Amino acid sequence: MSHSNGAAGMLRRQLAADDIIVAPGCFNAMGARMIERVGFNTIYVSGYGISVNHVGRPDVGLATLTEMTDVAGKIASAVNIPVICDADTGYGNAINVMRTVEEFIKSGVSGIHLEDQVAPKRCGHVAGKQVISLEEAAGKIRAAARVRDDTDPDFVLIARCDARGVAGGSLDDAISRCQAYAEAGADVVFPEGLLSAEEIGAVCDAVPGGVLYNRTGVSPNISSEGLQELGVDIVINPGGAMRAAANAMWDYYAAFAEEDEALEDRLKAANQAHPLADFHSFAGFGEIREMEAEFLPEEEAAKYEGAVGFQP
Repeated sequence: MSHSNGAAGMLRRQLAADDIIVAPGCFNAMGARMIERVGFNTIYVSGYGISVNHVGRPDVGLATLTEMTDVAGKIASAVNIPVICDADTGYGNAINVMRTVEEFIKSGVSGIHLEDQVAPKRCGHVAGKQVISLEEAAGKIRAAARVRDDTDPDFVLIARCDARGVAGGSLDDAISRCQAYAEAGADVVFPEGLLSAEEIGAVCDAVPGGVLYNRTGVSPNISSEGLQELGVDIVINPGGAMRAAANAMWDYYAAFAEEDEALEDRLKAANQAHPLADFHSFAGFGEIREMEAEFLPEEEAAKYEGAVGFQP
């Protein structure tokens, strides 16, 4: 059954253009709306972020397919730009992967990445990773590509390779696997855990198609311009906003726990000059009022006239 996703076509056009795609990470719909409002044209949904923030557990393969697609679908429905989502190992073998791709396409995201780790997987920048055989991994990509082609050819399939980060894993291992995944039908390859600009350039030179780079953890923090010169097509920053948000929340709760009576006044003063000072409006209450006036019975809509906007 064909399923058309306009945002997926948008992501394909971005990949075909000259400029590198910069996709900040988020873990909920409000973060996605902020990414869009700031001016980025693509969003990355972090599996680490969903596991930590929605499951409350580390990124070690505990988040399920339905949990991931539930959050990803809410994010995709809240914005008008493409969303790329982490799909871990595909939640099983090649047959499970086929359903995984179907469910992510139905969720409204524009692309996913599937990795070649042994299940249960681990965060790509921690010790203890293992990878499945090249034959099995390539078969999973072929299966995913079959579903993409039959369901939504615009959907972007990204093959993540974790071979560089396993014990004894070499750059040559990562390159040969990425080449095999591109041949199996991946639109983009994602060599996780590269250690230098030279390694990034080597992958870009050796592998046909697009290359995604994860600018975090053990991998060097190279500018978008520098990555584009090396041949990278997409750069993601999965956890920066999550860490900033977590730190801010901790600081608030810690101050609140000490019954800091001046806390709320300090926050209000700090927020006055912030772009999100009117958070009530950013959340969309104005649009809701317009729809209430248009669609509700007059006497019902009148209940909300002149409602005072509070600032949470």
